[in-house]
Amino acid sequence: MSMGSDMYRQQILDHYKNPRNYGELDSPTFSHLGHNPSCGDEIEFDVELAEDGDTIESVAFHGEGCAISQAAASLLGQQLPGMTLAEVQELDRDDAVELLGGDISPMRIKCAVLAEKVVQDGTEIYLGDRDDETTSLED
Repeated sequence: MSMGSDMYRQQILDHYKNPRNYGELDSPTFSHLGHNPSCGDEIEFDVELAEDGDTIESVAFHGEGCAISQAAASLLGQQLPGMTLAEVQELDRDDAVELLGGDISPMRIKCAVLAEKVVQDGTEIYLGDRDDETTSLED
């Protein structure tokens, strides 16, 4: 085990125990819920857009699940403010894994990407590109 992965493990535990942006927004522009049935993770993100209708001003999330899914939501929540909806849609699995330090086993990838997928699907629903249904990471 490298020192790097140990440092990231500490960061994951820190974000799991003390999640940033945990809770709900008073008047979100949109909210979206998602779950990962294989692990039991469930996350809902509230997103508030700035006056331009395109830039994320603030986010909050709530839910429950394993340390990886909750830490990923907390870390993503710190990264989202200031991003445009187009930038959110360009995020991919590698970005989610990288946020967590890049050392995620294939079994836990769904846990790592759930938060990102919830925000992306919520964005698509808000833009009218997708039907409004709960995100589910089933195979």
